[in-house]
Amino acid sequence: MRHDGVSGWYARLDRVIDDRPEQIRIWLSAWEESLRKKKPVAAHLPEDWPTLPATLLTDPGNVLDHLLARHDAELDGRSPRGAHPTPPKLADSIIVSELLEAVQEEIEEEDDTPTLPLDALPPGFRHQIASLNLAHLQNDDAPESDAAALEEVEREIRTRSGVLLPMADPATGGGLFAARILKQHSSASKKWNGEIRLEDTIRLLRNLQLCDVSPLVVEITKQRIFLELVRYDLATLDDIGGEGKLGRKEAVKIIDRVVRVADTLQGEWPFTARPRLLFANPPWLRIKDRFRGHPEGSSLRKELGEALRSLRDGEMKRFSTMRGNVNLYRLFIERGLQILLPEGRLRIIVPDSLLREQSSSPLRQLLVSKHEWENIWFFDEGNCLFSGISQGVVVISVIAQGSTSGLCMIGPMDRTDLRSDGKGFANKVPILTLDIGRWERWTRGEWGVPRLPRSPLLRQNLLSTVDDLSHKPRLTEPLGLLTVNGESVKVRVGEIDQTSHASYIKPWNGGGKGTPFIRGVHFTDDGEGAISLRHPAFEKGIPSRANERQQARWTGEMKSPVEPRLACQAIVNAHQQRRLRWVVMPSGCVLGNSVNHIEIPQTVRERLADDHGSLTDGLTWLCARLNDDKLDEWARAWAANNNVNNYELEMLPLDFPEVSTEIST
Repeated sequence: MRHDGVSGWYARLDRVIDDRPEQIRIWLSAWEESLRKKKPVAAHLPEDWPTLPATLLTDPGNVLDHLLARHDAELDGRSPRGAHPTPPKLADSIIVSELLEAVQEEIEEEDDTPTLPLDALPPGFRHQIASLNLAHLQNDDAPESDAAALEEVEREIRTRSGVLLPMADPATGGGLFAARILKQHSSASKKWNGEIRLEDTIRLLRNLQLCDVSPLVVEITKQRIFLELVRYDLATLDDIGGEGKLGRKEAVKIIDRVVRVADTLQGEWPFTARPRLLFANPPWLRIKDRFRGHPEGSSLRKELGEALRSLRDGEMKRFSTMRGNVNLYRLFIERGLQILLPEGRLRIIVPDSLLREQSSSPLRQLLVSKHEWENIWFFDEGNCLFSGISQGVVVISVIAQGSTSGLCMIGPMDRTDLRSDGKGFANKVPILTLDIGRWERWTRGEWGVPRLPRSPLLRQNLLSTVDDLSHKPRLTEPLGLLTVNGESVKVRVGEIDQTSHASYIKPWNGGGKGTPFIRGVHFTDDGEGAISLRHPAFEKGIPSRANERQQARWTGEMKSPVEPRLACQAIVNAHQQRRLRWVVMPSGCVLGNSVNHIEIPQTVRERLADDHGSLTDGLTWLCARLNDDKLDEWARAWAANNNVNNYELEMLPLDFPEVSTEIST
């Protein structure tokens, strides 16, 4: 929650007028009046509107983005508090990182700086001067570079201000990316003569491709783009333009053609030309969460899922990577790469779950095998990027139909690292270039991306750990100690669904009958590395009101295991130092679905018992290795969320060199 009055202002506004479209129309009208009369927007708002906080006075477009985000959230049945539009600072940084060098005017002011060809210098100086990369001495390449750039401008492949064309946003919302590009264009073109500036503005404007599924949003976006043109001195409010400025009539005519109502996911791309550059912050919304407030939400969700899965382009599925409970942002990534021209560039803001979730693995494989996954910017939880959310965020850069040779990992970053000049981020941000061979070895072709710390020392230690462990066989692979006669272990979730069977789960008290019921809360460590089970059935002295006593007794029908087993906490507290907490579970316990356990074939159990004297001792020996600090470091690096998922445990690198050659077959 922000404490600068911003969130409170939107809440107070809703109490004054709860009609969101009307809110937006009033705001746009006040914005236009402010531009016409050169007074703050606040001076033109209705008297009953709450007083604008100072932080909202400078950027009317950002307020519009918030209002639209809240509108979209409500349409999906979500709380408007969960609406978080793209921060302008992030958009600016992404845009500048993709801008080409601006083309200067053909006629420039004379430069009195003396020039000297490198060939005229003594050999000893030439090398030193070349290393300095002084443009006025290395002027041989400049004419060729400018000529090539001007040719691209004439072909409308780029603008003079450095924007690749056409530029698309398939889920444009209020048109933030287009608005911030206009800002960059305005800044780059300020020193040009009026004719050249106007010509380039028109070139940029008519090569925008902005789509949204909502007619209301599209209409609002059209108005916003025009007002941004006026705001950045690229257009006038009058029908007749001025020096270097579009008139209203011409500007609106062009905008009407480039901002369109279209369902990018299910429909065809509504423009004749395919884009070379695509920016997007698509909805981070699972299909099952769409239409939550709609009376026919269930049927609408089912209909949407079936429609998306059945879509084909010729003989190919449009969404070949759809798996499980699909989040819409994944579909926008795949669709965006289909829309782009070959070698076109995709820059898209998505949650960091893309990097490590198993359900995103098919999409990651597509990015690597069919395209060039060039780089990522990553922001850890608590990055202060999006106000009010702790979700990790990544910006991925992909070149359509390219070839991936490695991945440039940039970060972790936070809001203070973003820049609106140069490469888009501060020089202090750590960068790691991961070659494809090393990457494949780490992930076995899953192409997950680990969490990396910012500290150089911690980063190096983690990379060493990952490199060392990545060579080892994974827990469930048919290798080593845990395989006998082709039988290997499996990771299972606890047998009791705590929600569905809540009526059979009771507190633990002295007089009650039932079976010990184990939840994630019953796993604990002493801070020194010792992991143990803290349950009132096995430990005395637990206070009567302690959480460990609640939901600790199973009263339903179920035959509990008669042998001990290895179990792991499956839901991890965000503040928990360790991710892996394994314990040997006593016989006769029932496990909830907040606990994972290893299903060990009888042949392997017998081998463990034979080698260690008893099954319990064998499991204790194995448990100590699963709780190894290096293995925990590995697990934290590859964690997708606070859930310790089955597939994550299955991929734990583990071997037993001291015994594996003797006891495995």
